[in-house]
Amino acid sequence: MTKTQKAEIIEVLSNEFKSAQTVIFCDYKGLTVSALEGLRNSARAKEAKVQVVKNTLATIALSNAELTGVELVDTNILVWGADSVAASKVVSDFAKDNEKFVIKSAYVDRVPADAAMVEAFAKLPGREELLAMLAATWMAPITCFTIGLDALRQKKEEA
Repeated sequence: MTKTQKAEIIEVLSNEFKSAQTVIFCDYKGLTVSALEGLRNSARAKEAKVQVVKNTLATIALSNAELTGVELVDTNILVWGADSVAASKVVSDFAKDNEKFVIKSAYVDRVPADAAMVEAFAKLPGREELLAMLAATWMAPITCFTIGLDALRQKKEEA
């Protein structure tokens, strides 16, 4: 790999990491290519990105994006996205299905975090689920009011 190729990779990753809320580092040693393609497909569905990057290039890109505090060692695959919960769910679900895939550390909401924090974020409801809960909460008074009106109508019809 030439210096210009390395510089391009660093520039692209720096821009990606600046816009990402979450960057997760995982060990993928021993996984098959088809398994990694499955990870990429599930990440793509949740608007997250996945890439294997050399540790030195990733470290430089992270420092350019003002993300410090996590040391990269051994083999790493990076998963990042604008939605912290979605990226965490992708990684957590994939780790449950593949024993060789291990969550190491992360930046969650641009703060250094461990694997337990990633798992905690994965258990949170997603954006769509939260919007559904909010809509149900807003609809509750209207629903109760219409049920009460219907009960009053039935009572008056009986009398």
